[in-house]
Amino acid sequence: MPPANADLATTWAYLEEGVDHIMTKLQTGVSYSKYMSLYTVSYNYCTSSKMHGTAEQAGGGIGHRTGANLMGSDLYNNLIRYFVNHLKTLRTQSDSLQDEALLRYYAQEWDRYTTGANYINRLFTYLNRHWVKRERDEGRKGVYPVYTLALVQWKSNFFMHVQSKNQKLAGAILRLIERQRNGETIDQGLVKKVVDSFVSLGLDESDINKVSYEVYREHLEAPFLDATEKYYRQESEKFLAENSVADYLKKAEERLREEEDRVERYMNTNTRKALIQKCEHVLIREHADLMWENFQQLLDYDKDEDLQRMYALLARIPEGLEPLRKKFEEHVKRAGLAAVEKLVGEGGAAAEVDPKAYVDALLEVHQKNSETVNRSFRGEAGFVASLDKACREFVNRNAATGTSTTKSPELLAKHADALLRKNNKMAEEEDLESALNKVMVLFKYIDDKDVFQQFYTTKLSKRLIHGVSASDEAEASMISKLKEACGFEYTNKLQRMFTDMSLSKDLTDNFKERMQQNHDDMDITFSIMVLGTNFWPLNPPTHEFIIPQDILPTYTRFSQYYQQKHSGRKLTWLWNYSKNELRTNYLNQKYILMTSSWQMAVLLQYNNNDTLSLEEIFNATAISKDILKQVLAVLVKAKILINEETDQYDLNPNFKSKKIRINLNTPIKAEQKAESTDVLKTVDEDRKYVIQASIVRIMKARKTMKNQALIQEVITQISQRFTPKIPDIKKAIDHLLEKEYIERVEGTRDTFAYVA
Repeated sequence: MPPANADLATTWAYLEEGVDHIMTKLQTGVSYSKYMSLYTVSYNYCTSSKMHGTAEQAGGGIGHRTGANLMGSDLYNNLIRYFVNHLKTLRTQSDSLQDEALLRYYAQEWDRYTTGANYINRLFTYLNRHWVKRERDEGRKGVYPVYTLALVQWKSNFFMHVQSKNQKLAGAILRLIERQRNGETIDQGLVKKVVDSFVSLGLDESDINKVSYEVYREHLEAPFLDATEKYYRQESEKFLAENSVADYLKKAEERLREEEDRVERYMNTNTRKALIQKCEHVLIREHADLMWENFQQLLDYDKDEDLQRMYALLARIPEGLEPLRKKFEEHVKRAGLAAVEKLVGEGGAAAEVDPKAYVDALLEVHQKNSETVNRSFRGEAGFVASLDKACREFVNRNAATGTSTTKSPELLAKHADALLRKNNKMAEEEDLESALNKVMVLFKYIDDKDVFQQFYTTKLSKRLIHGVSASDEAEASMISKLKEACGFEYTNKLQRMFTDMSLSKDLTDNFKERMQQNHDDMDITFSIMVLGTNFWPLNPPTHEFIIPQDILPTYTRFSQYYQQKHSGRKLTWLWNYSKNELRTNYLNQKYILMTSSWQMAVLLQYNNNDTLSLEEIFNATAISKDILKQVLAVLVKAKILINEETDQYDLNPNFKSKKIRINLNTPIKAEQKAESTDVLKTVDEDRKYVIQASIVRIMKARKTMKNQALIQEVITQISQRFTPKIPDIKKAIDHLLEKEYIERVEGTRDTFAYVA
């Protein structure tokens, strides 16, 4: 070991021998004392203040600090010379190597070199800490700590030399990767080692402690991405020329997985984004048109797995799903229209569509495609919107509805009515509940919800009046579903109808009690329903009616009782909705006839006559002749009356029936037809008021508004209930101008102001 004041030549000769041992023969080991003596020599030289050889001439007697400075630079320059010479040897040995052999040699030498450089960096700790730091602080950026210096030398004297020959190093890596892509097994650890060295060689001049990816990006990532693009472009074109799109989807999915895996195994993670984007572009984007074309075929044949794959792949590229959503929407719409067309059949008898069959057909299409959305398209919002749009289209306009927008809500309401009646086939309550939920699925798509509401209200009123509801729970459940979908306003009337029913029950009981106390002679069983005009969609009879003597006392007593209880209320008797039961006393067998009020009024005339003409019956009952003829036709068909001569009706003394209770109370055609017309008339009336109220609300909030903006706002607010027609809105505006709720702003043609 040289003395503390030894000159540069002596010092470096000792140090170089130690450095070379560490750099080339480290595997043979270094003793602790040897290592410490090397450290001490380096330290002594840096701290010696005596001027040596060249330093003396150069420094010309500058003080202690400069001396230390020069000591540092001497050692530093000698280290550089050592690294350059050492790397020359490696260079010469690498020149004859190719591909995997080159990579093995490179990785082995890189390991040896970086390990050695790490030890040497610690030997020269003092140099790093003082001289290098000071040089860098003074702005000399070309001076580095010893380990970084070793990397800089490796890059310029070995790495660049190998790379400069047709990117020999990167090329060797890329060829290995290609072999792996072709299905061969490669040494991934080797590739990772070499790839990591590319990252380590990056140097951020502004902060040498920061990782820099410039070398990796320039020398490996860029050529790797180009090679990837070229490889997959060729592969995908060749594969598609020989295989189906469904097979290609599997292949592309597999390849994308492999590339993700490749980044995990040996590329730098920063490459992931660029690599995956490149693969997506080549494997998906460039063949997207072909996938879009094949989408319909997969839908037609319910190829679930392939649809899932196509969705997952196209979801990766911008705008990849939009064409699928459009095609899916068209597909669902076509399926819906076809289902109804099949139902309506060749005859095109739209009027005769069975509500249940109609609703089931629509639901089947919705159910199937809804499952596709959830299963194949992961319930993605865009596809849900496409499904909704298509359903809205075919639910409101199809072969059964023709041009009418009111047909669908009418059929849906009739189906709901059938479900909620006593005689429906749903044995279990859960079945009924799920059937009602399905009604709500379609209800969501109905444009004219007010038409459904009106039909539903009418049907509900019939169920309640005739006592044929399946159960109060089911009725309440349906109302709460409608309330949830449309708000309190929508179901307010329906709930009031139930209130009236329970009040009527109490009223009947109280009236009976009173009659038992005051009149023992009441031999008629009687129950009453008093229903609020505003809540029940019921119309009183359009013609006069002479109340039969048999029920007149009860009629009079109840009217008086009610007036005492509620003075000021007016009762309108709805004979057209009332029901009666008559007992036959003129036959051997006693029958009970269940009749309407009109049938009862006609039959009671035969208590005093055996035969009556049409005119006589008309005079006795005042029922209008067109309805009277239909009433008589039902009684003749049931063989209770005989009609042998024109307009002459005899009581049949030989009437026989297998049933004891005979229901004669079937709806009259004229009444059924009138129901639909009445409902639509009511809807039209209601709409006028809804539009007017909406305009007043908007104008009250906005104070002034232009015509076009007002119309738009009205449409937006009302479209939840129905789609208003623009001429109707204009009529409503004119009506409100006339009534002075709003006025035109002076000097303008199309601006309105609210009149407070």
